[in-house]
Amino acid sequence: MINNNSGHMFADERKNGIIELINQRDKILVPELVRYFNVSPATIRNDLRELEQLGLLKRTHGGALSVGIPTVGFEKENEIKGHNFLTQKQSIARKAMELIDDGDVIVLDAGTTSIELAKLFHEKSNITVVVNDLDIADCFEGMEGIQVLVIGGILRKKFHCTIGPFATKTLNELNVDKAFLSTNSFSIEKGCTTPDVSHAEIKQTMAKIASQVFVLCDSSKIGINSFVQFAALTEIDMLITDKDIDEAILRNIQDSGLEVVVAGG
Repeated sequence: MINNNSGHMFADERKNGIIELINQRDKILVPELVRYFNVSPATIRNDLRELEQLGLLKRTHGGALSVGIPTVGFEKENEIKGHNFLTQKQSIARKAMELIDDGDVIVLDAGTTSIELAKLFHEKSNITVVVNDLDIADCFEGMEGIQVLVIGGILRKKFHCTIGPFATKTLNELNVDKAFLSTNSFSIEKGCTTPDVSHAEIKQTMAKIASQVFVLCDSSKIGINSFVQFAALTEIDMLITDKDIDEAILRNIQDSGLEVVVAGG
């Protein structure tokens, strides 16, 4: 990790530090860089402008993205996503488990954070779980007291989950107490978004059939948008994220009226 003793840091050292941070985290915000390097927002914006001109990052509203971050329609495969921000996802999963009561009927969305949550269900009993993710269904093998309903449909290859009209029709016939949804991206303006239209339809349906909707979203996904919205802020009861969320963004989300729980803080 770089040394952020900015009192003795030259401009080129600071720019190298910015690139290192962005490559580690994929995206970063101006307020985070201001605090980290103890310089003004104007200085950081100038740095980002120069680094973008060199092709070392992509500027975005309020921050910057790694040049490895693709368009809103791109989605990493499960094998890749599962290794990213694992500690944060596990922390979010532990916090989400506190919201599940014995006797609940829940729907658990596909995704790597949901897999971490599924691994914890051995702590509960008399739970019915509706899933469309084959990896998540496998997590429940051997767990006593957990009844699992696997939704059929078209297999979304490389993502190990089912989508399509058969899956949405089956979900529409159900009613559940709680939905735990993963998301590829989250912003105040667009809510929860995902790159795939068919997957968005499944997520929308999961939210619709639930009395309460909880979104599991690590901080790396906050402040960006993907292609399709599947839940606006008004359709979410609680956002569960991790302690690495930017404080200014956290306040803005809370000011919007959405309840936010920070795991691991």
